Amino acid sequence: MRITDWPASERPREKLLGQGPETLSDAELLAIFLRTGVSGLTAVDLARDLLNRFGGLRPLLQADIKDFCSARGLGEAKYAQLQAVLEMGRRHLSETLKRGDAITSPEHTRRYLAARLRDYPFEVFACVFLDNRHRVLAFEELFRGTIDGASVHPREVVRRALHHNAAALILAHNHPSGIAEPSRADQSITERLRDALGLVDVRVLDHIIVGDELVSFAERGLI
Repeated sequence: MRITDWPASERPREKLLGQGPETLSDAELLAIFLRTGVSGLTAVDLARDLLNRFGGLRPLLQADIKDFCSARGLGEAKYAQLQAVLEMGRRHLSETLKRGDAITSPEHTRRYLAARLRDYPFEVFACVFLDNRHRVLAFEELFRGTIDGASVHPREVVRRALHHNAAALILAHNHPSGIAEPSRADQSITERLRDALGLVDVRVLDHIIVGDELVSFAERGLI
């Protein structure tokens, strides 16, 4: 049976318009992106097959072009379309963050940091620079590779904070393993940066670790 023959309340597109995107399953959301199925499969059936093949929605969205295009029903056009959608999402979050107050709207900050850092296969250390009213001045990725005491340079973080005339900042880095629990090295780096930035009157408000979940040093009482 074609999707157009389903009851209107069960069709993904009509369900999204009538009930909101949050009510759709991963397969239904992916089916709307795919638009059409393949021989013998509706778009929803194809979406379920793709989710099973890749192990879920997130691995599918993270797949490189070779793996993505090798799957039935996909190809370079769909890959380009997906990358454009993901980038629009990141830019939307960036604009939302810049318009808001990073401290009174922590969810915007966390969603943005997750979108920017979660999918890297290597560690990235970044800063959100804030003015004296805690409005966002800039976001910068400063260091890449294994994040430890040797690879994160307090002098460079201080230099960028002074460049933006920041009054405060939020530190962030990702754990590609998905395990967001802070390590002793993470705590040591945070203390070194807090002390170095304190010398130029820049406050470290939080250090957020991005994994499958997000961990806030401020919420843990670690900063």
